[in-house]
Amino acid sequence: MFKAQQGFSIGFPVDLYTHGLQTATLALRDGCDEETVVCALLHDLGECWSSINHGEIAASLLRPYISPENYWVLNHHEVFQAYIYKNGFDLKDIEGVRNQFKDSPHFDACARFCERYDSKAFDPDYDTLPLEHFIPMIIRIFNRKPYVESGCLNDAAVNVAKFSLAEAYPNAEEN
Repeated sequence: MFKAQQGFSIGFPVDLYTHGLQTATLALRDGCDEETVVCALLHDLGECWSSINHGEIAASLLRPYISPENYWVLNHHEVFQAYIYKNGFDLKDIEGVRNQFKDSPHFDACARFCERYDSKAFDPDYDTLPLEHFIPMIIRIFNRKPYVESGCLNDAAVNVAKFSLAEAYPNAEEN
């Protein structure tokens, strides 16, 4: 899915593939943990298929393996990005739209992700790390015990139900 973003541009100087690599590179070089770096890499994975809710696509894919905070960031990042780009679009009350989430404990993390990494990752001349650099990180994240290591097991009854099925599935190294 990630490689399918090569050549897919939404009007920025780099394609979505390069944007994901740059976002992850920026996060890594800023000292983010491995989970956040993988989230940065894959955050726009759904953009090719559904722009309006692309964050939900990445969030759903990674949900069993990532923290509630990173899940929230992925799920909400397009709203926060719209706030950053508010002068380039005809958006009504985008500040109010974003600020409806201000009481979330993850609000600042999402704002930081968008300001430091996502919005800065459109530079065709940036020294971007290749996908191969991130593959071991991706494998480690997807090899986590689903819903347990991420701390999201008890967030919802559906997570508990899916956890009970997890043992039947092969891990990422087996695929």
